[in-house]
Amino acid sequence: MRSPTWEMSRLNQYSAEPWPDFGAPPGNLTPHGRQAIQVMGAYYRTWLTSENLIHSNCEDADRIRIYADKDQRTIETGRALAESIMPGCGVNTASQPDGKSDPLFAGTFKADPQAAEQALQERLDSKLLEHHRAAFDALQAILGPASKRPLSPATDVLRGPFATGSTLSENLLLEYANGEPNPGWGRLTKENLFQVLEIHAIYADLTRRTPYLAHRGANLLLAILQSLKQAETGTAVPRSIGRPGDSVLVISGHDTNLSNLSGLLALHWQLPGYQPDDTPPGGALIFSLWRETSGEDIVRLRYAAQTVDQIRALSAEPPMIQELSIPGCEPCRLNVFGDVVASHLRR
Repeated sequence: MRSPTWEMSRLNQYSAEPWPDFGAPPGNLTPHGRQAIQVMGAYYRTWLTSENLIHSNCEDADRIRIYADKDQRTIETGRALAESIMPGCGVNTASQPDGKSDPLFAGTFKADPQAAEQALQERLDSKLLEHHRAAFDALQAILGPASKRPLSPATDVLRGPFATGSTLSENLLLEYANGEPNPGWGRLTKENLFQVLEIHAIYADLTRRTPYLAHRGANLLLAILQSLKQAETGTAVPRSIGRPGDSVLVISGHDTNLSNLSGLLALHWQLPGYQPDDTPPGGALIFSLWRETSGEDIVRLRYAAQTVDQIRALSAEPPMIQELSIPGCEPCRLNVFGDVVASHLRR
């Protein structure tokens, strides 16, 4: 739950009235967001304890690894989770030193511009604008008809109004979930929020989940696979995170990372109140490794996120959970999962 990444002077160009103060510098975790993450951490603590992966005291603190991207919001998210999953146990959050760019999250894939354009064109609908005009109209109504720079939708998804509309609709989500008392200048409701998030969802789907562009998440996907292998064997595996014997690994990244992973593995989810494959604040893909009575090791996957009202109210109710299937991996034995990952990374 961060503040907008744009400076307020830029953001205010698109609204009739000034945006509220989120209580944090641009792009930083908000105080409300830190509390919301601690609520999720308390849920994880209950779940992990029920599965006997951790216990109520600090004896398992050294078996939990938390690794975060270099940004303040990801590091503080990791710390908030450490404090709530194992309170008082001194679990550290690791990250690249001195704010250096981390290839695990930023990726090392360099997209060829022509190949990227072709990959997008294969998925673009010639009537893209018409399909989403109502969402743009709803967004403009919330921003106010007298805004300084009214949105004028175009078919260019990577630049211009679609990219701007995605940012503005996401900021409205952040404002609502951040507990602002009068969200959207009194014009934002849970219902029209869902409608305008359609713009953000289509932008994320095209620019982050298109398989060719999703290769930005290749390093992260490989690290997850290698970490699962390390958990299975109990011996060090190259490019894994943490150490043999770890029982829990938390990777604190970004919605872009989640979208890239879902694009690479062709994952889909639909949580009530959100657009398809949406990545709301605090949401997580949870990979878990299970040993069957047959001796086979099975990878299971689920998506977890709170509703916008749960985040807004800092509700302690359990989040929404959706079990996910990994195409080409049913049942998803770890060795088969490795083959699926390798096949996607070769494309």
